This record gives sequence, structure tokens and C-alpha cells, in this order.
Amino acid sequence: MTGSASPAPTWGLSRASRMVFIGLLLGMLVASISQTIVSPAMPIIVADLGGIDHYSWLATAAMLVSAVVVPIVGKLSDLYGRRSFYLAGLSIFLLGSILAGLAPSFWWLVAARGVQGLGMGALMTLSQTIIGDIIPPRQRGKYQGFMGAVFGVTSIAGPLLGGWITDHWGWRWLFYAALPVGVVALVFITKYLHVPQVQRRAKIDVAGIVTLAAALVSILLATSWGGTTYAWSSPQVLSLFALGAVLLAVFILIELRAEEPVLPLRLFRNSILTFSNLASLMIAMSMFGAIFYIPVYAQGVLGVSATVSGAIMIPMSLAMIVVGIVIGFLITRTGRYKVFIVGGTLTMLAGFGLLLRMDYGSSELQLTVAMVVLGAGLGGSMQPFTIIVQNAVSQRDLGVATATIQFFRNTGGTVGTAVLGTIMTSRMVTTIPHHLPEGVEEVLPAEGLGADSVLDPTLLAELPQAMAEAVRRGMADALHTVFLAAVPLVLLAVIASMLVKSIPLRTTLHDPADARGSVAVHARVGVDAPTARDEHTDRTGPDR
Repeated sequence: MTGSASPAPTWGLSRASRMVFIGLLLGMLVASISQTIVSPAMPIIVADLGGIDHYSWLATAAMLVSAVVVPIVGKLSDLYGRRSFYLAGLSIFLLGSILAGLAPSFWWLVAARGVQGLGMGALMTLSQTIIGDIIPPRQRGKYQGFMGAVFGVTSIAGPLLGGWITDHWGWRWLFYAALPVGVVALVFITKYLHVPQVQRRAKIDVAGIVTLAAALVSILLATSWGGTTYAWSSPQVLSLFALGAVLLAVFILIELRAEEPVLPLRLFRNSILTFSNLASLMIAMSMFGAIFYIPVYAQGVLGVSATVSGAIMIPMSLAMIVVGIVIGFLITRTGRYKVFIVGGTLTMLAGFGLLLRMDYGSSELQLTVAMVVLGAGLGGSMQPFTIIVQNAVSQRDLGVATATIQFFRNTGGTVGTAVLGTIMTSRMVTTIPHHLPEGVEEVLPAEGLGADSVLDPTLLAELPQAMAEAVRRGMADALHTVFLAAVPLVLLAVIASMLVKSIPLRTTLHDPADARGSVAVHARVGVDAPTARDEHTDRTGPDR
């Protein structure tokens, strides 16, 4: 069945729902900018509090907690309503920000980042879910486009604002600066968010929650530590992977028997959800490969400064913002989505093709063109999958289905960064010596030239010209392998996008009274039958 190409029906948000949407945007802004605003100050924070040997934990703590929270909060919100969980998530995030700003020690700050991750996990998934509660899928594209634009804006503004705040006010204000915006979001949501919710009396799947959380922590820790803190073949990493695998097997057995499973496995019988999650996983893995390693290319190969290497990502972010908004409006206008996700992933493939053409002699202009193409592909392919999944499940599963998309994106980012980083560092061991002049081994550090040292402008400036050029050529070869490794991931995303069924986007909202009986329908085709009662409605009744 093909997607409808009919004109979008007349529809609009009520004033209350507009206020809710503004509140959601502000909450998303606070959560997403916290991930980018801190990066320029990391060296200063570590110099002030110590903890250089555990530097990565400042990012890992928030990532781990957020990844674990996402599927759990998504499910609980289906059972007990979104409002209380969203308000709790925003409040916890703001508390974590205050604790981070007050941090007297490194591990206090790590714990505070974990508290932020707890709130962040709730905000990220429930913002998208609440949009699904108040806006029909056919109209949702343009609003999701604006939501996606928030991520793009913060990816540009966060590092720039973070550097300015650190220079003028000190690093602690990085955590305080967003508090006023968060308070405003809290006021908006408290006053205006009253989405109708049918509470379901069900036994909470405690065993499933505990085993899922433990499995995710084990696997994500192994992925984060592998190739950095410990070797991939080390007992620490292998034992964590083994523990995670065992816990996942136990989790599946628990879910098959649970009265109300935290992650209903029946959802994955829906091919739309399964292929959308697979595509989102592959896109996230390749995207973070670009986000993390294009600046490395700019510094290590082109020789630009750290400040310029951060700014060099702006064209990619701008392309992602503009294309994401345009695609959102086109989905709303045409009712079609498959052409955009397939086109977006193919455009990503073209972007990585341009990156593969880069070498030691390439220019910044060539890199910029490749990033614009890649950003356009990301803008066309990322946000639509949320709409596609939400359109393919019943209201009773809206929260947990939305959470699966967010979870696979989080997982893809973590795994992609770790695996591609390992590829880069392992390749540099052979590519840099290959380009070095003969007889210079004795002047190299005992441990050789690693990623940290070759990106150190002071060290490179002290090397003879021939050696510095050899290092840059070796970096170019290593990063070529990184970009090459991302190509199969994008190809899988293209294939998964092609396998996503195209079904009409509903022009109606789910009726809570009908959601109880819609499971059988969704098991077959993933679409609710519209009712005359909910045609073109905008629900702002009390949240029970």
C-alpha cells in the first residue's frame, strides 16, 4: 500500500497545545545544549578538579544513564501518563545541572552528570512522544522538523557559547546558564500539558527493568571502554560483553512471560518498526563517525586549529537543519515519507563517497562540500523515522515505540564512536610509520605517535617538516579507512529504508477509548482505523 499524496487537511494546534509545543522545544533545547556546551571546557574542568585519567567519564556517565532510562520511561509513560514523568525528568535534569555547577571534585561532577542523564533520558523520549499525543501523524512532520532543528542549532551554538561562557564567567556557569530556560519550560508544561491518558492497572515489570538496565550498562560500558581504557580482547571488556549477553537472554525470557513487559517483543513483529529501528541504528553509527572524526581530519590532516575545526562543522549542521525542516513540511504536505528516507540515506552515501575522495592534498572547500551533502542526507533521513514508527503503533504503545527509536540512536552513537575510533587508532600504528623518513625511529616517543600526540599542535610544531608531513599523510590514510568503514553502515541504512512499508499517515489522533482494542489491528498492519469522533481534534483534556 502506498502513502497518500492527497493535500494535507486543514488542521491547527489550539493555544494550549501551542504552549505545550513551545515548552517541549525549550525542554529539548536545555537537554540537547547540555551535551555540546561543555565540550570546549573539558580540559579546563579536568585541570581544575583533576581526574585526567578518567576524562571520558564526564560524557560516559550521562550517556549510560540516559540510554538505560529511555525504554523504561517510555513504557511507564504508556501506563501512567506522560505529564508526571516529563515534569520529573525536567526537574531532575535541572537538579543535576545545579549539582554539576557546585561540584567540588571530579567524581562529584561525574555523579552530577549521571543525574543529568537521568533527566535527559526522560526529556528526549517524552518530548517526541507528547508530540505524538497532540498532533496527528500527517501534520507531525513540520513540528518534528522544528524539533530536529533544535539539535542542529545546539550543535552549532553549544560549543561557541560554551567557549565564551568559560572564558568570561568560568566553567561552572556552563551548567547554570540553561537553568532559566529550563524553569520557563517547566512552567509551560505544568500549566498547559493535560493530555488525556487511559491509565492501565498492570503489574510493573520490575524483573524486566532490572535485567534490561544491567544488560545495557554492561554492554555500553564494554563498548565505551573497548579500545580506549582497555583493549577489546581484555578480560574486563570480554567479561562485560559476556555478562550483557547473558542478561539479555534472561531479559527476553522474562519479557515473554511478563503480564505487561517493559519492552513488548511483539512490537518487533511489526516490520515497519523493526526496519525503522535498524535504519536509525545504522544512521547513528555512521553519523557519529562523521561528527567525531571530521574535526580530527581537519586538525590532523588539514592542520587547522581546534577552534576552526569546531567551526568547520557548521555547514553540515546548517544543511541538516534546513533540509530537516523542509522535509518535515513536505511530509505534511504530501503524506509521503518513504521517498525522503530512501533519498536521505542515499544522499548520506554520496556524502561519505565525497569524504573518501579526500586525501592529504585536499582543501577545506572540498571538506565543506562533503559535509554539506552529508548534512543534507542526515536532515532528510533522521527525523522521519520517529513519525513512521509512531504512525505504525497503537496509542497504548506510543511511548515505548518512540523510546525504541531514541534507544537505537543512542546505542548507535555509542557503538559507532567506539568502533570507528578503534579503527582509526589501530590504522595509525601502521600508516604513520609508513610515511616517516627512514632512520627517524630513535627520535620518536617510546610509545610512538598516537592520536593525542599527532593532534597536539605544540608537538607537531617541534617536528621537522618531513616528519610533520608524514604524520599528516598517515592520519589521512587512517581516516580514509574510518570513512570507508562507515559506508557499509550507510548501505544497510539504505536497504532498511527501502524495506520500510509505505502506509498512509493518519489525519486523526488516537482515541484513548479505542486504544484498548487496537492491538490486534497493529499486529497486522500497524495502523489504527480512524474514527469520526477524533477527526481533526486537538486533545487538551485532563491528564488522568
